[in-house]
Amino acid sequence: MDSANFLKFLSYVIPAIITGGIAYYFFKQHIKNEDERRHFELRKEKQSTSLPLRLQAYERMALFLERISPAKLLVRVKPTGDDKIAYQTKLVNAIENEFEHNLAQQIYLTGECWNIILAAKNTTMHQIRGAAADTTINSARELQEHILKEGSTKEPPSNTALAFIKEEVHSIF
Repeated sequence: MDSANFLKFLSYVIPAIITGGIAYYFFKQHIKNEDERRHFELRKEKQSTSLPLRLQAYERMALFLERISPAKLLVRVKPTGDDKIAYQTKLVNAIENEFEHNLAQQIYLTGECWNIILAAKNTTMHQIRGAAADTTINSARELQEHILKEGSTKEPPSNTALAFIKEEVHSIF
């Protein structure tokens, strides 16, 4: 093959290689964009099904926090006798039962939110136990009054957790 034929051969091959390279590049970009679009559609579909579940979980945990707020808990769970320890146990059991009823909601909440809810629950139970341990309180009615008085001077831990839930729900939108 002489140089003239070789140059003629190159004049056909080089444009074909360039055109093939450009076609390969655009085809690769198109495939990548289609994959991203499909992933976006899947995420969007997942989110449209999971968002209502997440919001429902936040709603249920907000209701839980409202129900364990000492003022509302004491109105709902009345003492049946005079024994303050029996009443303390009844209050703590009411909180635990409420919590167990909503335990599955943790899979829809962030870890930080769940930990704050746990802290609010545990702090509320600790406050009830602490009030029951007070030796100046002799009856269930006195325990109820003491917890209500204490709740009117201090912000209940459930309010702090509820504020966090509200922030987190607002950050979703």
